[in-house]
Amino acid sequence: MNPNQNVKNLIKILIAAAWLDGKIQPEERQYLHQLATEKGVENDLEIQPLLHEFRAVTSDECYEWVREYLGDRPSSETCQSLIESVSALIYRDGTIATEEAKLLTRLQLLDSGSETSESVFDKVLVEIRKLYERGISKL
Repeated sequence: MNPNQNVKNLIKILIAAAWLDGKIQPEERQYLHQLATEKGVENDLEIQPLLHEFRAVTSDECYEWVREYLGDRPSSETCQSLIESVSALIYRDGTIATEEAKLLTRLQLLDSGSETSESVFDKVLVEIRKLYERGISKL
């Protein structure tokens, strides 16, 4: 996959992740526009309608784009990079919706290639704990 297509796919995933809670929050919108501009894809014909919210993106589309982005055997580095990118987006508005937490958990599980199920379970617990701690600290 060429680097520009990889960037476009990442932006599509992030836009879809922003839609997981039903609407794109202002902080998420600002971040997405800034990122698309930095990456030079803000005027791309495939990205533009999504970026400008001409249509909502479904959770099924989100997960399909994640599968396309990661491929059949993603490396741990690719998974971690995607987790960090999605986390940077969904923490923007200070709240973590259930669907957003599910996406992060699924991505963590994908990054378990050579790890034991116990270490995967520990990772998931750590991520869930972080989500709750961030949510509670906002109260």
